[in-house]
Amino acid sequence: MSGLIDVTGTTAGHDLRRVGQDALRVAVQSALDRQDWAAAVPGLRESLRRAPADAASWIQLSYAESFLGHYRGARTAALSAAGCRVASAGVAADVTARLRTFNEARALRDYLGLIGPPSRMPIPLLLAAAAQSSYLNEQTSALLLLDEARRADPDYPSTLIARAQVLTYLGRFAEAESELDRSQRRAPQIALGWLVRANLRRQTKDANHVAVIRAQLAKPGRSPADVAYLALALHKELDDLGEHDAAWTALEQACGAKRSLLKYDVADSRDLVDMLVASPVPPVLPRADDGAARVPVFIVGMHRSGTTLLEQLLDGSPQVHGVGELYDFTSAMRYATDHHCKGVIDRTIVERAGDVDFGEVGQRYLDGMAWRLGDERCFTDKLPSNFLNIGFICRALPQARILHMVRDPVETCFSNLRELFSDANPYSYDQRELADYYLQYRRLMAHWHAAYPGRILDVDYAELTRDPAGVMRMVAAFCGIDYLDAMSDPRSSGRAVATASAVQVRDRVVRRDVPKWAPYAKHLQPLVAALRQGGVEVPELPA
Repeated sequence: MSGLIDVTGTTAGHDLRRVGQDALRVAVQSALDRQDWAAAVPGLRESLRRAPADAASWIQLSYAESFLGHYRGARTAALSAAGCRVASAGVAADVTARLRTFNEARALRDYLGLIGPPSRMPIPLLLAAAAQSSYLNEQTSALLLLDEARRADPDYPSTLIARAQVLTYLGRFAEAESELDRSQRRAPQIALGWLVRANLRRQTKDANHVAVIRAQLAKPGRSPADVAYLALALHKELDDLGEHDAAWTALEQACGAKRSLLKYDVADSRDLVDMLVASPVPPVLPRADDGAARVPVFIVGMHRSGTTLLEQLLDGSPQVHGVGELYDFTSAMRYATDHHCKGVIDRTIVERAGDVDFGEVGQRYLDGMAWRLGDERCFTDKLPSNFLNIGFICRALPQARILHMVRDPVETCFSNLRELFSDANPYSYDQRELADYYLQYRRLMAHWHAAYPGRILDVDYAELTRDPAGVMRMVAAFCGIDYLDAMSDPRSSGRAVATASAVQVRDRVVRRDVPKWAPYAKHLQPLVAALRQGGVEVPELPA
């Protein structure tokens, strides 16, 4: 009988409400196995009508709705799962992951309280919950969960590496290195640990891990992800040692391995920017300066352009709360358009934006941020790729300030090549693809400046490192806050920093007279040529 059932509705006269439970379960699972999400959703909803406290079915429904692009339905299903009794650690881990997907940090906190104290959670669940908390920039909460996992098994390598990462974000570098020592005595084959270790400090001739990383990289059967971690760790250490040709070879290996895992077409980025540039610009609203309103300060630009440093300096002001990299505005736009895009924005969101109530978008964004904030009037939102959302931000949040970091284009692109971004920036592992993306970014920023005059302040990274006090006075005036000397020294802020600059940003502002890319100039000619062909002025290297 189950073979005749179509869970999208009725087949051969069978209404879903009349289908037996076992047959319904088989039919739903068959649809899920086929990845026929449209067929799976009605059967899952019928299953949940019968068993509304089944968290696993709510999670399946959430994923199915996401694959169909239905943001609101997927979010509602995830929140419903969080309200159910915990059936198993595996389902609980799935719930935490879905809550993070929808940026529901408060719901995640509540859910972790529902499933019991950390001392009663198994290690896999502790690690899963800690990872989601860290993604939401809740590093202190993540560390508490990892502390419990470490108490349960002091030598479990995955716990030790995760603790090292969070301790790094919190600026506790000596403790992080100690955790890596302990992990690598037990499991030196874990590739990620070597990248975390390489980034913790500058390596020296007498204290480095080049030989052991090379030995790990030479082991047969390494996955592309492992090769990417190990080769990038090797690049970092060789770069520290000044062995630039060997470091470049390692970097090429890392980028090639990572790029092999990703789907990316430069045409998609070009089309998206074309759509944004062609979108109607409503009558320009003056920037609101209501002293009673919360003022979001968006820090945007290319990744690796200095956005973390700028946020760290702003956080030195008692009038500013540095929040970090968040997807709250993207979440508000996804909700408004009822579309679950993969990145910060996509063509569907742009197409549907004409029907959006931007006042509601702004209020949803502010309401979602409120629990993170103290009494400070201003708060930062430092997701660099929000440069794609600037048009929507200006319409949703008239009081927002937008700071755009501008840096030497080759230095910016080279820094992107040297970083692993999970799946967030698939353009960043090939020189020509990276140059093309940079050109689209530059084209879009020129459009935003023209469309929203006075709403965006360009902040030059080189000038910031030459004259931090002068630049930060200008930034403070633009943001409507008082300048303090503490805003010229990143060491004035003790906040958690969960970006690639987590180590560097703890130090004083450093001015480079010779760019980091200079020793690699001969290898970067495809990038330089593509940028110049696109009209970008590439600075000459100092003699």
